[in-house]
Amino acid sequence: MYTYNTLKVDKGDDFVVHVQLNRASRLNAMNFELWREIGDCFEKLAVDPDCRAVVLSGNGKAFSVGLDLKENDVITGLSDDSADDQARRSFLLGRKIRFLQQCFTNINQCPKPVIVATHGYCLGGGVDLITACDIRLASKETVFGIKEVDVGIVADVGTLNRIGKVCGNDSWIRDIAFTGRNFGAEEAQRNLLLSGVYSSKDETLAEALKLAKTIAEKSPVAVQGTKINLNYSREHTTADSLEYVATWNQSQLFTDDVAKSAMAILTKSKVPKFSKL
Repeated sequence: MYTYNTLKVDKGDDFVVHVQLNRASRLNAMNFELWREIGDCFEKLAVDPDCRAVVLSGNGKAFSVGLDLKENDVITGLSDDSADDQARRSFLLGRKIRFLQQCFTNINQCPKPVIVATHGYCLGGGVDLITACDIRLASKETVFGIKEVDVGIVADVGTLNRIGKVCGNDSWIRDIAFTGRNFGAEEAQRNLLLSGVYSSKDETLAEALKLAKTIAEKSPVAVQGTKINLNYSREHTTADSLEYVATWNQSQLFTDDVAKSAMAILTKSKVPKFSKL
């Protein structure tokens, strides 16, 4: 179910799934295959009853250096010289860009919380990727950068659309987006792109897995419903969001998970075992 060429997927018995970008020899540079496999993987994780939380990391020396400019199959794959005129070429180009966007949007739309652990480099498409995740952690040596301006394009796969909603510092966002400059984990945390910075890759990954295990022990009905409602609230007014969560809970409160959770709290017993979702 999770056999890929550019990803390594490990499923434990604790409902945590660890997904690794697995093009270590290319510093996890993103080719078209990696893009497609990420989209497919998170589409499957969204409905996998054995998954309640996901950790996303990069194998090797870097999380990702972004678009693979040497292999270049993403850029060449966007052009279509077989189209009869420029209007048709543009129409087909838009369709392909939207496909790439959806591959990362599948991470955001996956109801299972996704914790990303970065190290080494997280550049260009790497930033597109992490802004689609729920919780962002990094080792202290991680170097970030929105690099699209350096190759003459506008970032179009999620960074410019999501980073303002996960950070909120408009001045800083424009600084890093206009200049394409590198910035470190401390600066990223100071401007709220990250929620945690750790001393090494191993420690960062350990903290991500620990956090994922804690989340996976909770009611999957409650956790997945919480992510869905947080995502909705980010895109809608407070009034609309209140109505949405009222409608949500008028059906979802009728779950055995409520009674199990309450009993565990009252009796100070171990975390109850919840049914798969």
